[in-house]
Amino acid sequence: MRNRETQLPKNEAVVLYDGACPVCRREIAHYRQRKGSESINWVDIRSDTRSLEYLQISQQDALAIFHVRDQEGNWHTGTRAFIYLWSQIRPYQILAAIVVKLRLTPLLDWGYDKFLIWRAWHECRNSSVCKRQD
Repeated sequence: MRNRETQLPKNEAVVLYDGACPVCRREIAHYRQRKGSESINWVDIRSDTRSLEYLQISQQDALAIFHVRDQEGNWHTGTRAFIYLWSQIRPYQILAAIVVKLRLTPLLDWGYDKFLIWRAWHECRNSSVCKRQD
């Protein structure tokens, strides 16, 4: 693991993920085991606030939607972030190419939007942050 006292290299991809989300954590662990993942900086946005400060992204914004920064410093969010991530990792490079070629991004956007709704519901159900006010 890179020492977060130093700045994240500008010419490396950065993935921001929610280490407190069980689904997110499992998925990121899976990606990190694949070839190509070693050149990506993986930032747990729940525990690495120093990197968020350096990247000039609030934790709230980072938690709202999946963020990936490419090697050129451009940010991708949501489905497009997944497509970019897949394009960097074997064997997901094939999946990224198929999604782009078949123009499946709108379908993936729909699915990701449903996941975000479930995630917000699940997080509120399991915490006191979203207590109902009767």
